[in-house]
Amino acid sequence: MRMLNAIPALPVKDIEKSAIFYRDKLGFTINHVEKGFAIISCHEVEIHLWLADDEGWKAGMQSNICPVTSGAESFISGTASCRIQVVEIDKLYNFFKPLGVCHKNTLLGDRPWGSREFDALDLDGNLITFFQRTQ
Repeated sequence: MRMLNAIPALPVKDIEKSAIFYRDKLGFTINHVEKGFAIISCHEVEIHLWLADDEGWKAGMQSNICPVTSGAESFISGTASCRIQVVEIDKLYNFFKPLGVCHKNTLLGDRPWGSREFDALDLDGNLITFFQRTQ
């Protein structure tokens, strides 16, 4: 058996706004948008965005009922991450930095596991790590 590809699926609170953010700030193309789901891509990278906006958990918290029932609770948005391998990482970082998408706590740098990388956050706080292998 051989695995060929992985497509990250990130939970977001607003599909349309998130797709536009990925297009306008991170350079992705919007390939498909529907209620609750979007597909975006940039070169060979594809990401799926799925809607996590269920607020029903709040009522469950107050009534001692299990608050997680749909799997799309709003608190899930912003808890995911993915890593995207790139070429010319320094050039990409310098492009993103003035756009305000780079994570304020991580700068571009070499990591002991053999990559040069930096982090960015989407509208909901999902972490996207852009990296270039150094080894």
